Amino acid sequence: MSDHENAAENASEFQYKQPPQKTIDELLKADQEDESLKVYKEKLLGQGVVIVDEKNPLRVIVRSVELLIDEKTAQSFDLSDPAKLLNSDLSVSIKEGSNYRLSFAFHVQREITSGLHYKHKVKRSGITVENEKYMMGSYAPKLEIQGYKSPNEEAPSGMIHRGKYKVHSKITDDDKNVYLDWQWTLHITKD
Repeated sequence: MSDHENAAENASEFQYKQPPQKTIDELLKADQEDESLKVYKEKLLGQGVVIVDEKNPLRVIVRSVELLIDEKTAQSFDLSDPAKLLNSDLSVSIKEGSNYRLSFAFHVQREITSGLHYKHKVKRSGITVENEKYMMGSYAPKLEIQGYKSPNEEAPSGMIHRGKYKVHSKITDDDKNVYLDWQWTLHITKD
């Protein structure tokens, strides 16, 4: 069992209950008499609601994902149009035994997003070989692009691990909002 699965099991043992969601306006209006707290909250949360794309009602707008191999960009995918993802063939090749990670770029708008997660399920010949979940964190709305890098992973090596894997990825939050759901293909190669 992986460390990520152990962490998920341990978290459920404590039965953590998320506090009720508050809007940014509610947070900014609370404790108005404390000037230093007011300045701190404005610095942290901004002066009010941030809207990056009026037509998009989502709190998180995922812009791109990059595959980093040995910390260098090997491939980048534009994820900003989910409709295009349905008809595209996203494919990545990784040399066996190399260190890789994913780097996400996204906007957060309208409200604070608590407990953003990246999940993926990897299958080979229809059999699940990996099921991972990474905590990306909680983010306040900003006009600037925000980012997250997954932990380093080592691509499997050896003849039996080479080949084609289907990956189903999803970005969600603690409130079970799905911000992006897509599939891609991973090829583990000798060279």
